[in-house]
Amino acid sequence: MCTVTFIPSEHTVFLTSNRDEKQWRSPASLPAVYTGKSGKILFPRDGDAGGTWIAAHENANAIVFLNGGFFAHSPQPPYRKSRGLILIDLIDHSEPTNHFLTIDLSDIEPFTAIIWNDSRLFECRWDGEQKHVTELDSTRPHIWSSVTLYDPAVIAKRNHWFAEWVQEKKTPLQDDILHFHQFTGDGDCYNDLKMNRGQVFTVSVTSMSISREHALMRYLDLKNNQSFQQELVFEKSMAGKYK
Repeated sequence: MCTVTFIPSEHTVFLTSNRDEKQWRSPASLPAVYTGKSGKILFPRDGDAGGTWIAAHENANAIVFLNGGFFAHSPQPPYRKSRGLILIDLIDHSEPTNHFLTIDLSDIEPFTAIIWNDSRLFECRWDGEQKHVTELDSTRPHIWSSVTLYDPAVIAKRNHWFAEWVQEKKTPLQDDILHFHQFTGDGDCYNDLKMNRGQVFTVSVTSMSISREHALMRYLDLKNNQSFQQELVFEKSMAGKYK
């Protein structure tokens, strides 16, 4: 939930997330397709709270979460509900961005949700007191780093790495994106994209490719050096959503 990229291509968009977690957290289950109230949902399930940090719905919407809103905050548990369960509440809705505006987030820890909603890209931030929604240009790449782990100078450095990589890789494939998420940095294990601070480190990389017909989720378990992929076929052709 700590480094996210969005990369569009001609008929596909890619959402990719590095999950940086505490060493004591239980491992997540592999991505699988679950049945929600509104349809089928693809996601890896958190081993502790049962939520997730990345998901796609058979209606072709998708969400990725990052910890924190605009600034680093001091956690004040207990919270009413896990942020990972909030993600499932949002994706299990026909209009997750609108649902973000109406859902009760009182006593929920701050987060940032990157939402692919009806072929539009939204950045939705909950700062602990207010909700903020910004529609972004879905024709250009974007990167986010969690404010709970990375200060503004480090975030700026990571943005620079991303801009250089995008300039070099005009039309990256999913393998290229996964490589970027694993091997980009300057040798500083605290702040490289694949980070390791001892008690907190990058445990996995999850990448979704979303096309007209399906979402393909590729999951790299970095702790056990294993990879897995799972497909979710959309409920109907989404040809009208992709130009």
